[in-house]
Amino acid sequence: MFDKNIITIDGSRGEGGGQILRSALALSLVTGKPFCIKNIRSKRAKPGLMRQHLTAVNAAAEVGNSETRGAAIGSQELFFAPQEVRHGSYNFAVGTAGSATLVLQTVLPALLLGAPEQMSVLTQEGGTHNPLAPPFDFLAHAFLPLLNRMGPRIETWLDRPGFYPAGGGKFTVSIQPTPKLQRLDLLERGEIIQRSAESRVAHISIGIAEKQIGLLREKLLWPEECFHTKSVRDSQGPGNILIVEIKSEHITEVFTGFGERGVSSEQVVAGVTREVSEYLDAGVPVGPHLADQLLIPMALAGGGKFRTVEPTPHTSTNTEVIQQFLEIPIAKREIKKGVWEISVG
Repeated sequence: MFDKNIITIDGSRGEGGGQILRSALALSLVTGKPFCIKNIRSKRAKPGLMRQHLTAVNAAAEVGNSETRGAAIGSQELFFAPQEVRHGSYNFAVGTAGSATLVLQTVLPALLLGAPEQMSVLTQEGGTHNPLAPPFDFLAHAFLPLLNRMGPRIETWLDRPGFYPAGGGKFTVSIQPTPKLQRLDLLERGEIIQRSAESRVAHISIGIAEKQIGLLREKLLWPEECFHTKSVRDSQGPGNILIVEIKSEHITEVFTGFGERGVSSEQVVAGVTREVSEYLDAGVPVGPHLADQLLIPMALAGGGKFRTVEPTPHTSTNTEVIQQFLEIPIAKREIKKGVWEISVG
């Protein structure tokens, strides 16, 4: 039996994936509140902690000088009690192609807060460009620039890419914290300043990239100078990512699709085109994946507001977890067809 003051989380709620665990770890580090989570990733084909989730737990434990119980591969229950957040230099290696960006997502909120002289430098190793996880380009160009507007100073650079299934990627993040995060409001996208699309391949034919870009050009009908291909040389294994970046007055959004065995170029392009078209048609500043990422920093800032497309199940689940740690209202409403406003605080 756990103490009644310990927050109890059901990991099977909502989409029942690893996001529930990562959000709980991040919020526990910031608030100092211990928690117990049960039914970890119960709705996944392989439930319990996988390598990347265990790396996130161990990273949070190291940053927070934390007590843990149940931190093992396959475990479906975890107790986590942080003591004190310690800024400094860390190296977190997943050891597989598991997402290193999701490990960063777990410890970043706690390291954003502190005296400006309490610098942290994180070296992350593992997958940097994985399906079902924010790729490095999304972090560097869409998410982290918004966090910089809230007070901290974050810089990041890619040492080498790591595609699924080989992994082996590496990136570095430096963080100068702030005593308090500032409110962020994103209600208008503003005029589009620049559009670009790039297909990258590693250790596979550049013809795949050329085919994807040709298909995408037919769908989006942008000027030819917006489209590019690139062959990546320093990856440990083969891989393919299609990236579309839309830079506007007030925000930059990034949309990605991944080539995999059994997935045609037509399918990859169709998925990216659908997301890009929904975003542009809605006229909102924030895309669906960025919406998930913004909730925790806005809650820690005490308030914020943004407009987005229809929220994903991740957004709803994240809201539930946040409200178990922080007494802050989070509301969402459809203000017109296809346009949603999410208010924090």
